[in-house]
Amino acid sequence: MTTVVPTSEEDPALSVVRFTSEVSWADAGPEVVEAQVKSLSLEAQECIVMGRWLDLASLMLTSADLIFSKVPEKDLECIFTVICNLVTKTESLDESLEMAKLISTKITQQPNDKPALRLNIMFNLYNLLENSYGRFFVYMKALDLAVNGKVTEHIIPSFKKVDNLLTEWNIGVQDQRKLYCTIANILKESKSSARDSFKFLTKYLATFSGEDAYNIGEAKEEAVRTIIEFVKAPDMFQCDLLDMPAVAQLEKDAKYALVYQLLKIFLTQRLDAYLDFYAANSTLLKSYGLVHEDCLVKMRLMSLVDLASAESGQISYPLIKDTLQVNDDEVEMWVVKAITSKLIDCKMDQMNQTVIVSRCTERIFGMHQWQTLREKLATWRGNITNVISTIQANKITEDATQAVQGLMIR
Repeated sequence: MTTVVPTSEEDPALSVVRFTSEVSWADAGPEVVEAQVKSLSLEAQECIVMGRWLDLASLMLTSADLIFSKVPEKDLECIFTVICNLVTKTESLDESLEMAKLISTKITQQPNDKPALRLNIMFNLYNLLENSYGRFFVYMKALDLAVNGKVTEHIIPSFKKVDNLLTEWNIGVQDQRKLYCTIANILKESKSSARDSFKFLTKYLATFSGEDAYNIGEAKEEAVRTIIEFVKAPDMFQCDLLDMPAVAQLEKDAKYALVYQLLKIFLTQRLDAYLDFYAANSTLLKSYGLVHEDCLVKMRLMSLVDLASAESGQISYPLIKDTLQVNDDEVEMWVVKAITSKLIDCKMDQMNQTVIVSRCTERIFGMHQWQTLREKLATWRGNITNVISTIQANKITEDATQAVQGLMIR
């Protein structure tokens, strides 16, 4: 955050008004410049004396906006640092918010002119604000600026802190949805990992649950997009979409029921179900940009995971061959693919034509999986308690024995 340190008796705001006025009216001649500078300076002084900080911000922005292309970036940053610092002058959080809106709106009006500098100014403004909603407003404006100015690489690192920022902002559900959608779109356009975009889409869909499930119909398009991104992603094999009301509403939707059915196949069924679906709906898959060959690869891996989960830790080579519909000499290749994709941990017993699985990824991790995990943890906790009790009992017995032996020696 930039701090303004006065270096003369003149108020920094008056210096900015004087300088920007001179630059703005330079082409009009000395007499006009002098008159304008005098008039604007007097008005600025009046605002300072009367504590009309919002009016002062408006006055300063009128001239400052005109000089973006006329002065070096270093000078521009100093000018806007002074303007942004006006939000700290008022004791009213509402007035501070109005100034933040005014400043950020003005800065983002011409996003293609020095966008990186404008974004830096927005960050400075953000850090000066105490109003939590004002910070959210400025951040959203910064996102729009980054997109329109094509400098999203400067804003993307902040997405890692969004959960903490949301706690700080304490905004409503509608604002959360707007934020999640905007971030997901930025990540998609920036060619970031599909997993990153998918993460924020699922956060968006998760807001349509419980008491916040009103207007759930507006989430249909994003629900479809999330499903397609999951199916298309070659490195995502687990999700909780089926449990989400925003996704479940597609099951009986006249337009999107087949998309929901496709998701259900990938999460709960095997390759044969997908092949039947593809035979009847190949045009649908193409319309969503899904490539059949890529879907085959993913579905074979997910079918293998399902086998590992269902067959009590041991899978025969013939069963893998039949389920994945591959040749005998391809079985081990697909097992290795599943291992390298971190879907299963296993050993291949070539002599007995068996795969011995020690761990596998669950395609769905919903309430049933959480309950199973809870039961396992309870069992482990009980076992550890029993071990501790046994050790303590043995220690007591050992101490008693040593005490008795000590008395006998005496």
